[in-house]
Amino acid sequence: MCARIIRSLLVVCASLAVAANASAGQVQVAVAANFTAPMQAIASEFEKDTGHSVQASYGATGQFYAQISNGAPFEVFLSADDSTPAKLEKEGQSVEGSRFTYAIGKLVLWSPKEGVVDDKGAVLEKGDFKHLSIANPKAAPYGLAATQTLDKLGLSDTLKGKIVEGQNITQALQFVSTGNAELGLVALSQVYKDGQITAGSVWVVPEAMYQPIRQDALILKKGADNPAAEALVEYLKGPKAAEIIKAYGYTL
Repeated sequence: MCARIIRSLLVVCASLAVAANASAGQVQVAVAANFTAPMQAIASEFEKDTGHSVQASYGATGQFYAQISNGAPFEVFLSADDSTPAKLEKEGQSVEGSRFTYAIGKLVLWSPKEGVVDDKGAVLEKGDFKHLSIANPKAAPYGLAATQTLDKLGLSDTLKGKIVEGQNITQALQFVSTGNAELGLVALSQVYKDGQITAGSVWVVPEAMYQPIRQDALILKKGADNPAAEALVEYLKGPKAAEIIKAYGYTL
């Protein structure tokens, strides 16, 4: 009798698992490189909480725009700015009303070594370094913010010969991490977690020196009929995602 009951319960549990898997979906997401670490953490929680899975690609916003315009199979786009999603929206490449700001980013000057970067960024004016790494300003909003900062400081011409460009903000960070550049103007989220800098020395660039880095997300046309796409966007607006986003130094 007990054996029959146990077998029946196992059958019911198996049926429920099959039903859950059948209703779970996958969403293809294009994610701005600066948001790599927080997105990985959010995706993990999202998958546990909803059963949906996330297939994420990370790169430069400008490159993603070109790929989306050429038919790339992305269903949700997390940009590093607000102008690119607005452009996609205007071109009819997104689901109407789905665009929202998921984070506001911050630019920092960073060195992996302690004591190199002071709290006012004076090391830039001293010029006692060979290379300064930034992201490509034509493809990456953080790269544009870096050039705006150098303009504000009046150092664009002085440091022109020392600048090395990464294709995106991840590569810009790698140049510094590997020693190919002593300094980098990168995203705070790349060197910050849980209220502190993860390594080295940093200057948080005053936000008045560059245009606000409002990072918008939207559902693309290819995700219009995918419940997993809508679920992810709603999850990004929720408390769990907000906690993770703040932990990486973004504001909401």
